[in-house]
Amino acid sequence: MSISAEQAQVLLNAAQAAAENAYAPYSDFPVGAALLTTNGAILTGVNVENASFGLTLCAERTALVKAISEGHRDFQAIAVWASRRPHGSVTPCGACRQVMVEFLLPQTPVVLTDESNGQVRILSMTELLPEAFGPAIQR
Repeated sequence: MSISAEQAQVLLNAAQAAAENAYAPYSDFPVGAALLTTNGAILTGVNVENASFGLTLCAERTALVKAISEGHRDFQAIAVWASRRPHGSVTPCGACRQVMVEFLLPQTPVVLTDESNGQVRILSMTELLPEAFGPAIQR
């Protein structure tokens, strides 16, 4: 499974636009995610923080839960975008990676960007979470 450079940029743009709706009063770290379904729909999500930090929802999980709740089950790619990148590109946290493994195939592209050099990075789910604990049967 792969996506074109144009599709990757469209997803990053959607994730960037979504990040404007993030609720991040505690970290000041707004994040957006854009999920591309196999039928071409793009669903977005943002991080939604909570004063009890453990209850915070990340953008990637928000996008996936939104997609699943709207009946989508087959995904082609996901992009993650954040305006502040203290370590270069922003990658999904461990909890998000585990949830992503539940719904994305091992070869699903994960689109990231490094604002400092403008480079788009595309990793597969397997590269992002090798030897993942996941469903017994991969779709």
